[in-house]
Amino acid sequence: MLFNRLIVLFSLCNIASSSAFTAEDWPSFRGSTGDGVVAQALPVEWGGEKNIVWRTEIPGEGWSSPVAAGNRIYLTAAVPAGGGEADPKNQEFTLSLIIINGTSGEIIKTVPIMEQTGDRPARIHRKNSHASPTPIIDGDKIYVHFGYQGTACLSLKGDILWKNRDLFFKPTHGNGGSPVLVSGNLIFTCDGDKEPKVVALDASSGKLAWSTQRPVSAKKTFSFSTPTVIEVDGEMQVIAPGSDCVLALDPATGEIIWDVRYVGYSVVPKPIYHRGLVFISTSFDNSKMLAIRPTGKGEVTETHIAWELDRNVPKTPSMVAHDGLVYSISDDGIATCVEAETGELVYRKRIGGNYSASPLLADNRLYFTSEDGMTTVVRAGRDFEELAANVIEERTLASLGVLGDSILIRTGSALYRIQE
Repeated sequence: MLFNRLIVLFSLCNIASSSAFTAEDWPSFRGSTGDGVVAQALPVEWGGEKNIVWRTEIPGEGWSSPVAAGNRIYLTAAVPAGGGEADPKNQEFTLSLIIINGTSGEIIKTVPIMEQTGDRPARIHRKNSHASPTPIIDGDKIYVHFGYQGTACLSLKGDILWKNRDLFFKPTHGNGGSPVLVSGNLIFTCDGDKEPKVVALDASSGKLAWSTQRPVSAKKTFSFSTPTVIEVDGEMQVIAPGSDCVLALDPATGEIIWDVRYVGYSVVPKPIYHRGLVFISTSFDNSKMLAIRPTGKGEVTETHIAWELDRNVPKTPSMVAHDGLVYSISDDGIATCVEAETGELVYRKRIGGNYSASPLLADNRLYFTSEDGMTTVVRAGRDFEELAANVIEERTLASLGVLGDSILIRTGSALYRIQE
């Protein structure tokens, strides 16, 4: 559902922080509401020189999505030690924050935050990077996360306020999921090769606030999902999927409110919440979409799954919901629309291509960005209608960002601003 903009911002302030976001801001992964939905109209067509305001080369590598506030854009990147091109044999990087002028595209500052050295190496998946989690802007602060490598808080000018590198765990395929900010805590998953858990850092100090082990013994423990914050009956819940289970946690204490069990691992999609239901993907190997009523207590697998879908469910891109419909794009390019309350199929259409980025919904239009840089724009609603297919011939796995009425696209080597 597209809410009145002021209501959205007011609700977010109650959920996440005391900050007030403007229409120009895109403060975290999937935007201010955390679900990839914005009210304003965005460009429908671009390519060549059409509607491309600027393209800026970005140093290093990274698949974190761009965030924006106050006409400044922020990205994280892993810059190879010594500069130059990334070498697959080199595991040494400077994990950095890049600050960009939104008007000109000029890089204002590159801030080195922490060193990834040979004593903390990581084999990463070919679809991952050493800087995949997306930052969070909150007021005059920005929180950056590099998975098992560590977490930091900076001012928006780039001054480092605190760092925490105490939560090192052995990863599988590198880092992935982004944190969320709620109840004064920065919360993220630590689903590595053993002892998967969800943790919270005190956002003011960076000190560990709580840690909650997952209550299952999965054969493959690694996952990469970003949690989602929801409110149910006046109480906040952090929804954190992982291998073989999704947990609903009290953000202040880490206590498990409810959990649902399934068979799945390498879970990536961020949950969404719509019409009173939580929607998750169980990811690999045989992905299912589960619609869960978040009103239970304890282990509620048998009682609180409203429906499930087991065909063309995304393993990597998140879903998006609007006006009683849930939209998704499978990793191999099949767009699906289902009724949110029942799971009844509305349509299933092959767009083509391979997908990792999560879709965006703006002004009744869906934006699906493929790994080869094609963004297909589709009208939201029960009838599938393709409006445009826009090509940027560069690889991209990052989800789109928004700055006012423009789109931000991160590719393997550059950042684009698209505006009519």
